[in-house]
Amino acid sequence: MLRLEAVELRHGGFRLTADWALSPGDRAAVIGPSGSGKSTLLMGIAGFLMPVRGRLTWQGQDMAPLPPGDRPVSILFQDHNLFPHLTLAQNLGLGLSPRLRLTPDEAARVDAALDRVGLSGLGACKPGALSGGQQSRAALARTLLRARPILLLDEPFSALGPALKSDMLGLVTELADETGALVVMVTHDPADARRFADRTILVSGGIAAQPVPTETLFRLPPQALRDYLGP
Repeated sequence: MLRLEAVELRHGGFRLTADWALSPGDRAAVIGPSGSGKSTLLMGIAGFLMPVRGRLTWQGQDMAPLPPGDRPVSILFQDHNLFPHLTLAQNLGLGLSPRLRLTPDEAARVDAALDRVGLSGLGACKPGALSGGQQSRAALARTLLRARPILLLDEPFSALGPALKSDMLGLVTELADETGALVVMVTHDPADARRFADRTILVSGGIAAQPVPTETLFRLPPQALRDYLGP
């Protein structure tokens, strides 16, 4: 279980609090106005921002002593973080070996991950030769190789068209079901939350609220969500 116990995060003069838990296999959306702290929440879970108060634990273990690379977390950003001078296979291989000294078994795992996201045969291509959708798939394949039990998505598909975004959300759903990973996805789009997430966390006024069933939240929205969604 991922538990945030009276956690307080600060980023400059901004303050965000959270006190709730999510279980393995949960799919949670994070929604709220721009600048409300959605990405701050993910940065805290990933270890790029340390709580000034409270405890953040996974399966009972305090994650505070763990640097980002040692946490049970993979995070997928909007810009995908693919190195343009490396091939897709090399970009994925970095998730297994920072020096890219892959064993034959690891190289086979890279090929299998590319195949799983529909990029079979494109391992020798560089990111600049791919479409935005293909780059999104490559970044997702890299998270597969890391095989961490928590997957954080910081609007990685927001730049895609509706059809491609729908495809990617469907793929993430399939992978989450297969691996049992806990997935937390930041989105500005209520339709994405409704399609993907069992529960949704509203971030507003410096508070990341308790996760609630997604359909319940949108059927009976609190004032902060009504203000965000508009008429």
